[in-house]
Amino acid sequence: MNETAGTPETQPTVLQSALRGLACKCPRCGEGKLYAGFLTLAPSCNRCGLDYAFIDAGDGPAIFIIMLAGAIVVGCALVVEVKYQPPYWLHAALWLPLILAATLLPLRSMKSLLIALQFHHKAAPGRLVDRAK
Repeated sequence: MNETAGTPETQPTVLQSALRGLACKCPRCGEGKLYAGFLTLAPSCNRCGLDYAFIDAGDGPAIFIIMLAGAIVVGCALVVEVKYQPPYWLHAALWLPLILAATLLPLRSMKSLLIALQFHHKAAPGRLVDRAK
């Protein structure tokens, strides 16, 4: 699809922004790479040139993943303990790999999802209102 230079860029929907985030793509164009390493952000988009200096995902992605994975693993471990009562070494053999997989695999996508939503909603640092006026 050809776009003319004078055509204003349309704002993507929340769903489009979320899908760009889950795909680890640029939140503006949806084509450029967001990462230079596993969790290291690129300095800018290699397609549209968007500067990624505004990005501040903080600990949000890690907290979401830890809470979700923790609930799943603890629930599964409790069911296995109550039903089968395996020895502790078997618990370690079962749950340690699951914990690693459930926390590390979705971390990259969750971080880029939060970045894309931050870009979509034009999130900015909070400012105090001067009430003296």
